[in-house]
Amino acid sequence: MHSLHLPFINSLPRSVSLCLSLFLSFSLFLSLSLSVKIQCFLRPVSSPPPPPKMAADSMEIDDSLYSRQRYVLGDSAMQQMAQSSVFLSGMAGLGVEIAKNIVLAGVKAVTLHDTKQCETKDLGCNFFIRQDDVLNHRKRVEAVHPRVAELNPYVHVDSSSFPLDLSTDLNFLRRYQCVILTEARLSLQKKVDEFCHSQQPPIRFIGCDTYGICARVFCDFGEHFEVSDPTGEEAKEIFIQNITLDDPGVVTCMDGRTHGLQTGQSILFREVNGMDQLNGTARQVTVLSPYSFAIGDTSGLQPYAHGGFFLLVKTPRTYSFETMEHQLCEPKVLTPDFSKPEAPLQIHAAMLALDDFQEEHNRLPNIGCCQDAEVLVRLTERAPLWPELARCLSRTAQGSLPPLAAAVGGMASQELLKALTGKFAPLQQWVGPLAGRSPDAVSLSLSAEEFIPRGDRYDGLRACIGESMCLELHKLRVFMVGCGAIGCEMLKNLALLGVGLAQNSGQVCMSDPDLIEKSNLNRQFLFRPHHIQKPKSSTAADATLEINPEMEIDAHLNKVCPATESIYNDLFYSRLHLVVTALDNVEARRYVDSRSVSNQKALLDSGTMGTKGHTEVIVPNLTESYNSHRDPPEEEIPFCTLKSFPAIIEHTIQWARDKFESAFAHKPSIYNMFWETHSSAESVLQRMQRRESLEGAFQVVKLLSRRPSQWEHCITMARLKFDKYFKRKALQLLHSFPLDTRLKDGSLFWQSPKRPPSPIEFDLTDALHFSFVVSAARLYAQIYNIPYSEKVHTHTHTHTHTHTHFVCLNSHSERIETDENVKKPDQMKLSVSSEEEREAIAQLEEAIAADHVTPERLRMSPLIFEKDDDANGHMDFVAAASSLRARMYAIEVADRLKTKRIAGKIIPAIATATAAVAGLVSLELVKVAGGYGFESFNNCFFNLAIPVVVLTEAAPVRKTQIREDISFSIWDRWVVCGHQDFTLSNFINAVREQYGIEPTMVVHGVKMLYVPVMPGHNKRLKLTMQKLIKPAVDRRYVDLTVSFAPESDGDEDLPGPPVRYYFTRDGDK
Repeated sequence: MHSLHLPFINSLPRSVSLCLSLFLSFSLFLSLSLSVKIQCFLRPVSSPPPPPKMAADSMEIDDSLYSRQRYVLGDSAMQQMAQSSVFLSGMAGLGVEIAKNIVLAGVKAVTLHDTKQCETKDLGCNFFIRQDDVLNHRKRVEAVHPRVAELNPYVHVDSSSFPLDLSTDLNFLRRYQCVILTEARLSLQKKVDEFCHSQQPPIRFIGCDTYGICARVFCDFGEHFEVSDPTGEEAKEIFIQNITLDDPGVVTCMDGRTHGLQTGQSILFREVNGMDQLNGTARQVTVLSPYSFAIGDTSGLQPYAHGGFFLLVKTPRTYSFETMEHQLCEPKVLTPDFSKPEAPLQIHAAMLALDDFQEEHNRLPNIGCCQDAEVLVRLTERAPLWPELARCLSRTAQGSLPPLAAAVGGMASQELLKALTGKFAPLQQWVGPLAGRSPDAVSLSLSAEEFIPRGDRYDGLRACIGESMCLELHKLRVFMVGCGAIGCEMLKNLALLGVGLAQNSGQVCMSDPDLIEKSNLNRQFLFRPHHIQKPKSSTAADATLEINPEMEIDAHLNKVCPATESIYNDLFYSRLHLVVTALDNVEARRYVDSRSVSNQKALLDSGTMGTKGHTEVIVPNLTESYNSHRDPPEEEIPFCTLKSFPAIIEHTIQWARDKFESAFAHKPSIYNMFWETHSSAESVLQRMQRRESLEGAFQVVKLLSRRPSQWEHCITMARLKFDKYFKRKALQLLHSFPLDTRLKDGSLFWQSPKRPPSPIEFDLTDALHFSFVVSAARLYAQIYNIPYSEKVHTHTHTHTHTHTHFVCLNSHSERIETDENVKKPDQMKLSVSSEEEREAIAQLEEAIAADHVTPERLRMSPLIFEKDDDANGHMDFVAAASSLRARMYAIEVADRLKTKRIAGKIIPAIATATAAVAGLVSLELVKVAGGYGFESFNNCFFNLAIPVVVLTEAAPVRKTQIREDISFSIWDRWVVCGHQDFTLSNFINAVREQYGIEPTMVVHGVKMLYVPVMPGHNKRLKLTMQKLIKPAVDRRYVDLTVSFAPESDGDEDLPGPPVRYYFTRDGDK
């Protein structure tokens, strides 16, 4: 029998010491039993993971690759994709965009089809064709095939170059679940669609075209296409305040929560008390207000008592599609720009005229040919059409606009995934002008020479926007912040547009501090498996230069934040034309926006969440900035809810995540900081004995005295935590608030959303109980630097059933917080009782006497939560802890995937939305570079799941009026230049003299420099600005906030624009 020395037990409160001594009589037996079982459970870390199986061979989903996409599509859709084959024809810009997106998504197989040879102009639209392919006269499909195939090892990619025309036998298409055609004549599209539509089951068909600045997508998924989940929105639990006994019965949501329902939808009731007959039944709703709805006759039911919640029921829906032949005359068209509702049909008619032109002349209109333009205009006479649109389409039809191909390719790819999975509402049946106000607004006034081909990679782009605009793009100096999914797509677009060419003194500078992870490979298409753990920015730069070697790219590894302003200073911004954000959090966007506004630079922002995306264009003196609007703050879970009264699974997951942070990150960090500050335990003891205040000393000494020294101790600590979290906590709550407790108004304390807990007895045979102890013990071992056994002992098999009866509730029950407005207290600043102080002193004395205070024991290893590494045990702990707490409160347990998303704050993502959003924002980049007017710019919101695309005008800049003749906007900045002896009084006078109004308050950051009503502030008028502000040695200026007196008495002071104060007279030069 081994002897166990457990010094940490001595530090426990004396009120439970006797009970614990009884428990420890079998603790050793339990620990050894658990240890043996845990040793069998742990896999040696050094052993390599098994190689992945192809999706075709196994329906297991590689979560390390697909995790972000799984949150968008779900496992059922992912598995359907992994059994589906796609035929994709046309390997120009649009075709290769679709190929990229669907291979990243993870279909089973893709056949790439194309008959054309690589040409120089392909370099400007196809990011997988290289100069060497052109020089060696390779076929496009031969050049593209291997580069598409390496995007995803789970997808089988092959190629074909046989002729596909009206005489081709189409029976070969029967082995595919979806066919998508690009660069195909309308007559061929109609024939292929007719064939696909006639099959049983139908082969899903998609036709896509981009001609210059115009585009269209057509979908036909058969006469009966069933969609399992039209919206993809996650059903949320909404708690009920009341249900009336009436015809119809009216449901009111609790606490003014909006229900988000639509009339005709169905909901499912659960845990309703009184009106029990509703539980488990679905009712169709009629919306009455954002907070209430009717559910039909409830008059025959029992009266509603309390509690309950409802969930939206996902109702499958069947969609009917017509063939292309039927849809040409009376098309159903998606309208992206509601300010121009006629535009979709106008472009549809213009594209049909272009189809007629091709059939008649066997070619597209020649670039700059007036005769061809007039022929196209005449072909549109049968439909009321803008002649300018027909002429513009004629001139640009042979051109290619890479960002438009990216946007259309993203949307078409999402439709293909819908066709394969039945997930999300399909497009019915056409979409046209995704570009909104395209970058062609001024091109009709340019000379024909602007668009003539020059035999280089930019001929396709030149045909759309002209040579002058191409040169502006080449000269552009861009700063891109972030190099993740959107960043990779943006770099691809910038390369195809020829942005930042070295020979034109242009440059693309980008910065991202992150390293590449496997989960990135599902969307960040510039990266490959051999790039994992390499820097994103430099790796992406190398990949981008393969697309366009003429670019000048400067890749940084810095986080763009206040700490790096010495690098990204005003001089840096002064050299830029444009800033692009490719970020995944709001605070970083706000910071970059503030720097862009401060330096008068245009900013392009975009973001995605699942199938949703947004773009925003910010132009100096024309539009509002990102900081001009603020989303409502994210709703925080009240402290008392997390601690004692969880109601939904999100509460238990956040509780488990907080427990990880507290036990394995925060406490070890505090421990290390304390001993770095107080290196001698003896001096700490002396100060504690003198009753000196040492912040955190009590908690640190407790950690030291309880510190385990071997693996078995970690198991025991984890086992004790199990009882504390899932047994003693429940008993304490029920002791404080028995089940029949009532509030002052007579209502039950334990009613929805409060759930009474049920204590959990530890059961070694319960896999979840065992998992908690395993994972917690491992993490304790890691923070205390204790090696834990990984050898498999197959010869030992022990079953242990433990019955712990030692729950000692405090006679004076601990105060349990029920006020939802109370914040979580700082554990390090909580008051300590005299008894606890004496215990801490005794524990430290004992540790010093036992020679347990060594340098090794004064260090811990804090853990940083990493959700994507399954080998580290972090998610094992969070998942087990959350599930046990959910059991304790009778909350439906979440699976590991959902737990990981919530605990890791993972943003669902898919390559289709990323490609679309980057394409749309790149279209705005072209307009910004060309100096277009305000009316040309578009902001966009889309949701590819529904699908909806909404283009709106950018938000115009607002002017704030200070006086009748004095106003300012966010882009204005007043400047005052001073000198070494320049006083605060001089500053106030300078503002009055230069701008005609006298400041009543001057603030620097959070420091109030001058507020007349503050005591002593009038004396500051004689102090120099240098003395008041105390700038750093190299600081040239500061931005001050000033306020002005209102015109009417009683009104508040009026804020003015930032006043930039230079410390020297020539500071602004």
